[in-house]
Amino acid sequence: MRRIAIQGQVGSFHDVAAHCFFEGEELELVCCNTFEEVFKEMKADSNLLGVYAIENTIAGSLLHNYELMRDSGMQIVGEHKLRIKHSLMCLPDEDWKDITEVNSHPVALMQCREFLSKHDDLKIVETDDTAGSAKRIFEKQLKGHAAICHKSVADMYGMKILEEGIETNKHNFTRFLVLCDPWLAESMVNPRKSNKASIVFSLPHSEGSLSQVLSIFSFYKINLTKIQSLPIIGREWEYMFYVDVTYDDYTRYRQSIDAVRPLTKQLKILGEYIEGKSTI
Repeated sequence: MRRIAIQGQVGSFHDVAAHCFFEGEELELVCCNTFEEVFKEMKADSNLLGVYAIENTIAGSLLHNYELMRDSGMQIVGEHKLRIKHSLMCLPDEDWKDITEVNSHPVALMQCREFLSKHDDLKIVETDDTAGSAKRIFEKQLKGHAAICHKSVADMYGMKILEEGIETNKHNFTRFLVLCDPWLAESMVNPRKSNKASIVFSLPHSEGSLSQVLSIFSFYKINLTKIQSLPIIGREWEYMFYVDVTYDDYTRYRQSIDAVRPLTKQLKILGEYIEGKSTI
């Protein structure tokens, strides 16, 4: 049985993503309140894997998660892109006329902004987790409260679904990374069979430094699918660049890394893995 650390409760989108990636496998979830706690649990148990949201097509990149990932020393061994479908649910004996407050994670609330704007009489309250909001409403029997979360949560806690598909954008996907201790990564993925990599590096504050790196990737026919910059605290106008690349030829990809390394500082390969599938 695989043990997976996730942020959130059973029924959260992290839970759904973990079961999609490890389809058909029996999983034991280690539920954490924060992303920091996910890495704390992984460091305490080197056999523990983590499933970790890194970006959303609407909300954008989870910037703090990039820093946590780099500082943790954990390695990326896979990814999954999950279509995010939100439902509004309440206690089974209540209905629309009873609802006065909606609870959910702030990202979920933002993703349902258009729906919520049509119900501006409802009080919106941010919580730590989507599924956790429904669990709390059920356990405390909070009358007048509704939660926004994945529809599967309704069956877990005997909640009533008031409306499904309330997300504003029906092309709303979150990309989740699968992480583990580097020693465990060797048994999970063969780098030579990979077609995607995530790397991070910094650059000197000089004219054309980034364009030189990008030109080298282009020369080696390496496709950049993502580039995210974050400022380096205490070093004015210097940035860490997080880059995702895809490739058909592993040897050419490694040659490109060797070519850009002299132009960069602190270059680190965060993981080489197979590009993830999407769950519609």
